[in-house]
Amino acid sequence: MPRVAIVVAVVVLAIHITFAGLLTISDTGVHVGGSDQIGLALIGLVEAGAILLFTRARLRVGPDGVGVRNLVGERLFEWDRVQGLTYPDKGFSARLLLPADEHVPVLAVQAWDSDRAVAAMTEFRELEERYHGTAQPGPDASEGASS
Repeated sequence: MPRVAIVVAVVVLAIHITFAGLLTISDTGVHVGGSDQIGLALIGLVEAGAILLFTRARLRVGPDGVGVRNLVGERLFEWDRVQGLTYPDKGFSARLLLPADEHVPVLAVQAWDSDRAVAAMTEFRELEERYHGTAQPGPDASEGASS
């Protein structure tokens, strides 16, 4: 997905800059000035920046838990909350399974990535097997064992 997002962002920006340059070519009776051209180019820049947010998707797995960064922010889910990573039959991205039938979409693993998505799922399962049992118990867990 990052490659596609970069290409789309470049095309959107190029279209806006081209049209901004072409605004003053003909005389339609409407006064179009330099500020209009700059405004159109800036709109293209904002749109391209919004499209580039799709390049931020990440899935990080470590001893502390699973970090999922989609478009804007990253959230860390501790291992005691993670029930697995699945790929729904009719979805376009993987899902991190949480308790109470909750899930979080993982945009970093998508269907059109095909072989890379399979490799990411396999690597996640290997890392889950390694780290899921090593999660540090919280203060509540140690209270019950002290009797």
